[in-house]
This record gives sequence, C-alpha cells and structure tokens, in this order.
Amino acid sequence: MAPPSEPAAPAPAIAGRPGGLVHCVGLVTMDVIFSTAALPQGPGKCFANGLAEVGGGPASSAAVCVARLGGVASIAGRLGDDDTGRRLAEELQREGVDTAWLRRLPGVRSPLSAVMVDAQGERSVMAFSDPLMPPDADWLRPVLQGGTALADLTWPQGTRRLFDLAREAGLPRVLDADRFRHPASVVEDLVRSATHVIFSRPGLEQLTGQPDIAGGLRAVGRLGAAATVTAVTDGEHGAYWWDDGALRRQRPPTVTAVDTTGAGDAFHGAYALALARGAGPDECMRFATAVAAAKCVQPGGRAGLPDAAALAAFLHRHPLPDIE
Repeated sequence: MAPPSEPAAPAPAIAGRPGGLVHCVGLVTMDVIFSTAALPQGPGKCFANGLAEVGGGPASSAAVCVARLGGVASIAGRLGDDDTGRRLAEELQREGVDTAWLRRLPGVRSPLSAVMVDAQGERSVMAFSDPLMPPDADWLRPVLQGGTALADLTWPQGTRRLFDLAREAGLPRVLDADRFRHPASVVEDLVRSATHVIFSRPGLEQLTGQPDIAGGLRAVGRLGAAATVTAVTDGEHGAYWWDDGALRRQRPPTVTAVDTTGAGDAFHGAYALALARGAGPDECMRFATAVAAAKCVQPGGRAGLPDAAALAAFLHRHPLPDIE
C-alpha cells in the first residue's frame, strides 16, 4: 500500500472546526432493537434481554451524526401520516436536524426495522418499507447553498433529485452504497452521479459480483464512475480506497463492540461533514473511521452516536492507527 499522500490530521481537529452543512436524503425508519445473547441460526424462538426503540435509517442517522458533531444537517425523506412518523419527525427535530423536506404522506405506513444485536455487537436486520409509498420526488426542491449532499440508495428518485440540484450548485455528492433492492442499472446510474462513493462490503459485492475489495473497486471504475473517491467500509478491518492507483486503508482502533447498529451511517455522516469543513480524502477517512468506532462502543443504534466531546474522550483512550 502507498504511503499517505498528505499529513493525517488528528480526528478531533476536524470535530473542532466550525460549520459544516450537510444536506441528506433517504431513509427515515423506526428501529426496534432487541439485545440477545446470540443471533438466531434458523427457525425457532429466541429471547431478548433488552429492548429499545430509536430512529434509524442511513441518511437520517447520518444527519443526526452531523448535528451532534456541531454541523448543520437537513433530511429529506418520506414517512407515513401515522404515530410512528410523528415520533420520528419529532426525534429528528429534537436532535437539531432540519426537517423542512421531511414529508408525511397519508395512506401509507412509516418504515420500520426489527434489529437483533448479539453479545459481540453484531446485528441482523429485518426492514419494512410500505410498497404503497409514492416514489415521486418532484416535490423535493431545497435551495442548496454550500455544504455537501449525502444520500443513500433506499429512495433512488430522491437521491437523483438531490444530486442533480447539488451538481447544479457545484457541491460534492456523497453516496452511501449499501445493499439495495432496486435494479443494478439504477444503482449504477447513481454511482456515476456521485463525486464520493462509499460502499459497504456487502453492497460492493452485490453491485459488482466481486467478493474481494480490490476487484470490486476496479469493477466500479469500469462502470464509468468518475468519483473523486471510491471507497468501501469493511467493519473492524477498516476503510479502503483508491489513491493514485494504490489501495489505501484506514484501520479503526481496537475496541470491544457493544452495538454496530448505525456504525456505517455514522461513517457516512462524519465523512460528509469533514468534506463540508474542507478536509481532504485522508482527513475525511480518519475522521469517519473514528466516529464509526466511537459509535460501536455505545448501545442503542442512533442513540449511541457521539458528540465532539465524546469523540475526543474516545480517541484519548483509543488512538487511530496510521493510514496504510
């Protein structure tokens, strides 16, 4: 692997920078989180020793992450006009996220996920999105003045709309490319429209059919993607990205995970915030890795996202390794 192309700034330095505007679009869901000794291996009954309900969803949790770290975040998405939707909107507002473009639609149910978390912090998710939820995004007309656009793959029409507006405004566009339920051609189009594409390892393999990281990232390049950064996160093994033809890696600190729910969302939110604060690729990767790792030592999905003080305390105990 190549040596770092720039000095790696301490992650808390980015946390302490002022400002940082991130426009998010995508999934807003209620996570019902069951804590259990072990994940089920097949049919049968298992027992939970803990239960929590907290808002989730890649884009909306990323927005909360941005707000907790002192940035300015907005979320655009779709909810049902039900009690779950009301609670989700109110939670985001309490977190300081702008919900002006969060639409509650009549006649549909708000998204819901059942999340099981085992004693090692690993998780299994069963997600529900109402098939009657209207996909149209023509109503989404935010005025983008500075910052970064961040979107997930759950609502392709909304992602395309936000990215088109961001491109017109000359803003960077970060795509959270996790596993998807849409045709691959739709996802490929969104990958080509982003300036920064960050896959989960399962998402990368699903799109490219390549089980190894280097092969998958090369395959993305053959799709015609012209992103400034193409990367993939691989849990405790860290984040990988191309830099001048070489594969780089940022490992996380060694920690005992309590709950990995929301770690990927934290990574994407922190990356977009660092980008909005003027950080380069190495800084963005270091900051995002630190925030995701800090989330993993706290329970409760989104509830465990760190603020700047918690992040600094975490890194004092668990310094980041150097970039490889």
